[in-house]
Amino acid sequence: MSIEGLTPEDKADIDALSHEEMCRMWRFGTRKSEWKDGTHPAGQYFTERLWNHFGGFTPEISKSIGW
Repeated sequence: MSIEGLTPEDKADIDALSHEEMCRMWRFGTRKSEWKDGTHPAGQYFTERLWNHFGGFTPEISKSIGW
């Protein structure tokens, strides 16, 4: 997937995250607020990768990370 404005650094950082790490960030937030901003290229890529590549949350991951 190609998202206009996505920096190679943000893409590499997001690609390095595990499925569980991405779910944890989605639920509890991340130090990079733009990754949760759907109007920001990195946020669009983060969302696409979590939901389309990994399929979102699994029951096991949800139970593992808690609330």
